[in-house]
Amino acid sequence: MSNEYQNIHEFDFNLICEYFSLIERQGPGSPEMTLKALSFIDNLNPKSRIADLGCGTGGQTMTLAQNTTGSIMGLDLFPGFIDRFNQNASSLSLQHRVKGVVGSMDKLPFQPEELDLIWSEGAIYNIGFERGVNEWRKYLKTGGYIAVSEASWFTGERPAEINDFWNEAYPEIDTIPVKMAQLQNAGYVPVAAFCLPEYCWTKIFFEPQVEAQKVFMEKHPDNLMAKELMANLSHEEEMYHKYKEYYGYVFYIGRKI
Repeated sequence: MSNEYQNIHEFDFNLICEYFSLIERQGPGSPEMTLKALSFIDNLNPKSRIADLGCGTGGQTMTLAQNTTGSIMGLDLFPGFIDRFNQNASSLSLQHRVKGVVGSMDKLPFQPEELDLIWSEGAIYNIGFERGVNEWRKYLKTGGYIAVSEASWFTGERPAEINDFWNEAYPEIDTIPVKMAQLQNAGYVPVAAFCLPEYCWTKIFFEPQVEAQKVFMEKHPDNLMAKELMANLSHEEEMYHKYKEYYGYVFYIGRKI
């Protein structure tokens, strides 16, 4: 990433929240990939307790809720996301067992061994993959599952431009074997890992942003930080189209032992 582009965490949180609330998913993914990851998890029943960490507005959470019978708590740092999350749950008549709360994934509001499943799509990078899988483990029951999607390298080597871009944006990005070893070393049996297909980026994540960016900039035509945020997002999309063979999101599923 060149110096003319900022890390997204350097932008005003309210602007970030406002923008990403305009789209259904705040990162690459799809209902089909959520269900594929869920298919590896075999311990759920109506009494199961599930947490979706860094849930955003809950696109993937609602898919989980419609395909499981337990209770789900979605947690996100942004109140605006949680407001939208709870509205979405109510609109689907899921509010009796799906609830969004404001909170931080490094200070979880759960008791040890309370959860049957910890879910996190495209959000564990906020505290780092290795830290997350280690710290969150204590909240899972023995035999409970963790399922997270994480930016990962598909190849051992890659062009300097994309290598520098990601090492500045997320220094913990690594190859799939390294991530699987981190999962195993944290006390899980590695159950599965699979790459998210290209359409999870292009159709699900990038395409809806065309209209979202138009709406957002009509509201903030003279806001320099808003313009810089749009430039950053455009650069991210440009880099993906140029180097998509070298990286992407990978779902990792593990079972606590």
